[in-house]
Amino acid sequence: MTGLSVGIDVGGTFTDLVSIGSDGSVESRKRLTTAHDQSEGVLNALVALGAAANTIARIVHGTTVATNMLLERNGARVVLCATAGASDLLELRRQERASLYDLTKHHPEPLVRPSWTVAIEERITPTRIEKPLGAAAIASAVTAVRAAAPEVVAISLLHSYRDDAHERALAAALHEAGIDADIVCSSDILPEIREYERTATTVAESYLRPGVARYLSRLGERLKAQGYPQLSVMTSSGGMRSADAAAKNAASLALSGPAGGVAGAAYVARLAGFPNALTIDIGGTSADAGLVLDGEPLIESGGDVAGVPIALPRVLVETVSAGGGSIGWVDDGGALRVGPRSAGATPGPAAFGRGGTEATVTDAQIVLGTLTARTIGVVALDASEAHAAVGRLAQKLGVTPERAARAIVQSADAAMARALRRVSVERGVDPRRCALVAFGGGGPLHACALADHLGVRTVLVPPFAGVLSALGLAIAPERRDALASVMRPAHALTAPEMRELDTLLVARAGAHGGAEGGQVTQRLLRARYYGQGHELEIPFAPGEDGTAITSRFAGEHEKRMGFTLEREIEVIGARIAISGAAREPRLAAPHFADETRRGPDVIALVDATLFVADGWTARALAIGGYIVERDA
Repeated sequence: MTGLSVGIDVGGTFTDLVSIGSDGSVESRKRLTTAHDQSEGVLNALVALGAAANTIARIVHGTTVATNMLLERNGARVVLCATAGASDLLELRRQERASLYDLTKHHPEPLVRPSWTVAIEERITPTRIEKPLGAAAIASAVTAVRAAAPEVVAISLLHSYRDDAHERALAAALHEAGIDADIVCSSDILPEIREYERTATTVAESYLRPGVARYLSRLGERLKAQGYPQLSVMTSSGGMRSADAAAKNAASLALSGPAGGVAGAAYVARLAGFPNALTIDIGGTSADAGLVLDGEPLIESGGDVAGVPIALPRVLVETVSAGGGSIGWVDDGGALRVGPRSAGATPGPAAFGRGGTEATVTDAQIVLGTLTARTIGVVALDASEAHAAVGRLAQKLGVTPERAARAIVQSADAAMARALRRVSVERGVDPRRCALVAFGGGGPLHACALADHLGVRTVLVPPFAGVLSALGLAIAPERRDALASVMRPAHALTAPEMRELDTLLVARAGAHGGAEGGQVTQRLLRARYYGQGHELEIPFAPGEDGTAITSRFAGEHEKRMGFTLEREIEVIGARIAISGAAREPRLAAPHFADETRRGPDVIALVDATLFVADGWTARALAIGGYIVERDA
């Protein structure tokens, strides 16, 4: 591919752009995010790049549109068609408490109101059709759906992962009846067991699809009008898709931007010789923790986003409300709190001089002298405003401004360290055996403190640290994922069945156009001991049989859990990923010198600031960036 590959990451405060030339050369730009319309910030960043539109081969966008819709609850009007007797799954959830000990805390409201749920008189069991979907049930459903006037109809009937005949028939009947709404079937979105997760994911897709489609269409038209190429979008699983395909898979964009950050961190960690790494991306609004194992981002089968389960493949990311714009405040008990409220881009931290008056983490870093830069992106920093804001907070607490600033930073560090433990320790990974890749505008500032929290002795501050998520987008290959239900004992699986399963998955992945020059890069089975409530993912090959699968599962279970059971193994589902080729940049420090800096010290980077704490030593890398190591 000739021409520039451009990645544009929209964050809560800044919109970052990285371009990679055909020769691997890299350029970056940083502009303020336009919260009212993210597409304006995207275009502003492209204008700042200054490249002619016809020299750009592709644009890969990381967007928070889907995430923001879930947080703000401003998605589409969805009607859910569910099996009679199981139409309250979204309210029942898994019957777990929102907080084990806080009885006043509640789960977020479902995306579909109970009054917008239509009970369908039908039932399929795991083995047979118990109650056929008759004409009377279809007519009743058509009447109820038409009366609700939905933008989207979500259909999630019991056991449709096994037999989707009723979902197909109901969808066809709604179309034939002239229902003017998009219709989304759970058997297309998540053909796997667990009715709640399948229903919630289908509803999330339905809820997000119209808004995501409008945003991508508007941005795509604005880009086309100025001669730019067709837009591509980063998905939660760490690969990009065309905007048209992404609009029809809106739920897969819930972690669009953070996935780019972990992908970029994995690439740079491989270059630096660290196959296993923790990643921390600290932006203006939040911090995202991730995990890289054997040189690749860890991808899981799903999780919650803004309280909504989305059980689709996603790069593991744990997000906490602790960023440079997180506001320090005093609660009713007189204790200092930091976040979750953020100053964002407007008005921003007090130091931005844009009307912000409350002390933020950025302001605290300025007071402590760890942030000495005069600008962040296009924003000039006003140290006097930062001191004034922290001083007002310190007065409320009855302490010195320096002590208040240190407490703000330490509180944010503690929240981020907890997120890093959740992505590592809770998955059986010892953080002390990993390097910490710290990036984002605030990552290098907090890196040494976070490493000390975790017992990590090596920190990698990558080149282009402040815009690494955009770099991850620019190098992202096209990727398509496909899922299938299996529900078979492992020992009963034969080699021909496994080849047939692989053929089915490859066909599903390529149903809407495969990745350009793509090949299967992941083949995974989800398996468990009978009776377990969770699964492990293990790799498989098309020609393997149940013996190989059983042995591999036992080895992985012992590795992760520390034990095995004398119990039959059940394969729940399978997934594959087909990926295209990635565009690799040429990373090299323009004026490399074998520089060593001992802490405490502050190093001004091109797009961030590195604070080398006492007891740490930073060494410049030929690829750019620094290795920071704990002194012996």
